[in-house]
Amino acid sequence: MTENLIKSADRVKDHGEVFTPKKIVDLMLKLPEIDAKVKDLTATFLEPSAGEGAFLTELLLRKMQVALQQSSTASEYGINCLIALSTLYGIELLEDNVEALVMNMNDTFRDEYREKIKSSFQTTPDMKILKSAKVVIRANMAQGDALKRITSEGDPIIFSEWKPTGKKDYVQRTEYTFDAIVEDTEPTGNVHGASKQLDLFALDDNEDKQIQYLPCKWQNIYQERTN
Repeated sequence: MTENLIKSADRVKDHGEVFTPKKIVDLMLKLPEIDAKVKDLTATFLEPSAGEGAFLTELLLRKMQVALQQSSTASEYGINCLIALSTLYGIELLEDNVEALVMNMNDTFRDEYREKIKSSFQTTPDMKILKSAKVVIRANMAQGDALKRITSEGDPIIFSEWKPTGKKDYVQRTEYTFDAIVEDTEPTGNVHGASKQLDLFALDDNEDKQIQYLPCKWQNIYQERTN
């Protein structure tokens, strides 16, 4: 089947929009330095021109495979899948692409989780895991201009950090502006300039935070409880 790499000549002219073929995505993700990060559940990736998710959905699938390899129970697998998902971030300029990106990330997570939870653990999906995945995806996929670091409305792009706490299976969500992340953190690697693997949240303790979320279990992220 032929891949559609452009939507229209006008979009190419106006926005330089050309999608990356899957074979190129696969080749780039096989680079040793990138493959090593994929195998680390906590290594973060940012795709600053995410399109409909060619890179991010493939990264998600590969990280969920690592999650499966590191899990001995269905509960552990669900949590590890959320940890893997929480490390993937995307920015996309065009609204219809963002809608497709979010849909594709949701579909990829749901289908892979359902299939593996059934085939590997002979049980049914935990709906809390699926609902929490939607919250993580919504928080981690942003519509905006990565160069200007703003949304389509001119507001700062906001991302969430999902940091495990000292309490087993608990996570702390904290929001930071993308501008603060770029200014205070140096990149630690890249995929030919198309996707950066960053230590995204190594920020000063006094950095302003947008919302104070309460620590919670990974599967309860969907509740979005705040102070």
